[in-house]
Amino acid sequence: MRKLAPQAPQEPVGKGSADPVGKGLPQDSAWRHVAGTAVYVDDMPTYPNQLHVATGRATVARGRLTRLDLSRVRVAPGVVDVISAADIPGNGDIAPVFAGDPLLADGEVLYLGQPVFAVAATSFEAAQQAVALADIDCEPLEAIVDLSTAVEREYYVLPPHEFCLREPEAALLAAPLTLDGELRMAGQEHFYLEGQVATAEPTEEGGVHVYSSSQHPSEVQKLVAGVLGLPIHAVQAEVRRMGGGFGGKESQAAMPACLAALFAVRTRRPVRHRLPRRDDMVQTGKRHPFWNRYRAGFDDRGRLKGVSMVLAGDCGCSADLSQGIVDRAMFHADNAYNFQAARIRGLYCRTDKVSNTAFRGFGGPQGLITAEAMLDDIARRVGRDPLDVRLDNLYAEGDVTPYGQPIEESVLPDLMRQLADSCAYRARREAVARFNASQDEVRRGLALTPVKFGISFTAKHLNQAGALVHIYTDGSIHLNHGGTEMGQGLHTKVAQVVARALGVRYERVLVSATRTDKVPNTSPTAASSGADMNGMAALDACNRIKRGLVAFAAEHFGCDAGEVEFADDRVHAGGESLPFEDFIKQAYLARVSLSANGFYRTPAIDFDREAAWGRPFYYFAGGAACSQVRVSALTGEYRLERVDILHDVGDSLNPAIDLGQIEGGFVQGLGWLTTEELAWDDRGRLLSDSPANYKIPTAFDLPAELEVRLFDRANHAETIYRSKAVGEPPLMLAVSTWCALRDACASFCDYRFNPRLDPPATPERVYWAIEEARAGRPA
Repeated sequence: MRKLAPQAPQEPVGKGSADPVGKGLPQDSAWRHVAGTAVYVDDMPTYPNQLHVATGRATVARGRLTRLDLSRVRVAPGVVDVISAADIPGNGDIAPVFAGDPLLADGEVLYLGQPVFAVAATSFEAAQQAVALADIDCEPLEAIVDLSTAVEREYYVLPPHEFCLREPEAALLAAPLTLDGELRMAGQEHFYLEGQVATAEPTEEGGVHVYSSSQHPSEVQKLVAGVLGLPIHAVQAEVRRMGGGFGGKESQAAMPACLAALFAVRTRRPVRHRLPRRDDMVQTGKRHPFWNRYRAGFDDRGRLKGVSMVLAGDCGCSADLSQGIVDRAMFHADNAYNFQAARIRGLYCRTDKVSNTAFRGFGGPQGLITAEAMLDDIARRVGRDPLDVRLDNLYAEGDVTPYGQPIEESVLPDLMRQLADSCAYRARREAVARFNASQDEVRRGLALTPVKFGISFTAKHLNQAGALVHIYTDGSIHLNHGGTEMGQGLHTKVAQVVARALGVRYERVLVSATRTDKVPNTSPTAASSGADMNGMAALDACNRIKRGLVAFAAEHFGCDAGEVEFADDRVHAGGESLPFEDFIKQAYLARVSLSANGFYRTPAIDFDREAAWGRPFYYFAGGAACSQVRVSALTGEYRLERVDILHDVGDSLNPAIDLGQIEGGFVQGLGWLTTEELAWDDRGRLLSDSPANYKIPTAFDLPAELEVRLFDRANHAETIYRSKAVGEPPLMLAVSTWCALRDACASFCDYRFNPRLDPPATPERVYWAIEEARAGRPA
């Protein structure tokens, strides 16, 4: 039975109601989702003269384009326009940071399935049928599609990088005990419900308006302008909502937007480009696979003395966002533990496959799981409960991370002990031991693991946000900010911030679509920073308006500014109390500005990447999860029986939304670590290219008992109303399930060692891990 921790009763939100912040209000479009009236890009009305786009694809993983005959394509039924790289008027490279992501292949082929040309036709079906008529010849070159080979040959998209704390080699030599290990983990398909899609409409000024399913409308705007050879102001990008993003629409939403815009300007007709699911899976990047190796030095209690790690990320054919992703894996390779001395080296490996990209956690999960595997292995070596080894190695306030950031707030020792008590970890550990001693073919496993996740973009310039707030003369409020809504409830949270700031009912606030002509130069909605930054920007806009309103009220009512209060949907001043809308009408008649733009930049962050030292994160978010599994030794099949989660969100802006994000993040992490298996052949062809052969978790994968609670402690950092980010950290709570599976497998060798269990831990891999344990020695 699914359980959630009880929350305080919610007061109805209405006139004269209490502060909306901290209330579990529903996501702003929830009722539209249920009713089917929420409009996504592909739901927008189709114009009578609208065109649809499809792309023709390369047939080799790496090579040269030697022949491209599009004569049959051009005369196919319904075809209006056909383009190749030579037809791009501006910059044909749509890379987000480093060059190397051509919109269409231009001579060189980078991966199997890369778009080579594009067609605009009168229907989606006509476009799809036309691209199949092309004659494409590619001269194949040697392709490296395996990460191990890329590491061996030093085949990189960027030079290696490393962090170093103290003298790790000396610490390893001096340590009483040492242990080596490795972990290979696969990637993950984003599998959002709404695939990559964009619609472009030409404007009368010669520019274009793009409706994109994108987490980064400003980047779409910039790249479309670059492809068209136009100034940025000639392009407007708009995002009302996405049907899921998870990082996959941070950089890679640019391709459909740029192609749709290019055809729109060429034909002077509206154009839509929606990628079918198989094209989406083939042409867009995944979570980075990693091959991580470690050497740990520790004492006979399992307390760390020094650690050396090499993290090799599979970036695919180009850099895309890989610098930040591998860097974040390095930042999180310590997770919650004080390594004492450390060297962490990151490799940005190239493989001749589609360029991998952002995915919820942005490399953090791939680093964090390595720390958890290492702590489990150390616990087996010294014969202690893994939870005790974890608790002994947790950071304390004043400790320093391998990249130089001091630990200013240490919530995990209290949080983990609180969770261990509330879920009866110690008693259950004994019960699991008794169960396993009495069974031969069925075993249970148990694990409690923490998450420490840094909150901020590691690229300093991205830590800024803007917002625009208007108050109309009837007291209604219009809000626009730079964040995008992908189902995570960001618009709801920022609207709650505005309602509190102006002391009004939540219903007064309307959030409109994110648009680059309202709030410019925005950062992507990523890095779990959406509410932090956009909430602060909206608060700044409200405070700017309030300064003028307070000055007017003090003069008008003959009182001190300090006596003016906005609360309970009224304005109190000089002994009088007016409904908010009546006060606003008076302010308008007195010519007081009722509109302002707000701005926020995250303070206190300063990281020198060249020196690999500093403070990349404003604060850390954390949590812990305890998972219990039941495993069959006959088949390797398993069942997740129970999960208990305690997660730190500071003073929650919206507990209902935060609980939903924690649950959803956990399940998505569960998919990465257990069911979602990407498969490629030796030619670089994606085999798991549809829902028929790629398995995301479903409701049936949830445990019978799932309890999620919020840790009750305000953020020490000066965030928006002392809340904490919640988007990405919960995904890593699922590492507890993977550790529990290893725990169950280790029971077959009396917990002397952990057998190899590379994620995803499919039943087949669990079976072979059990066989390795039964053999009594590591493979």
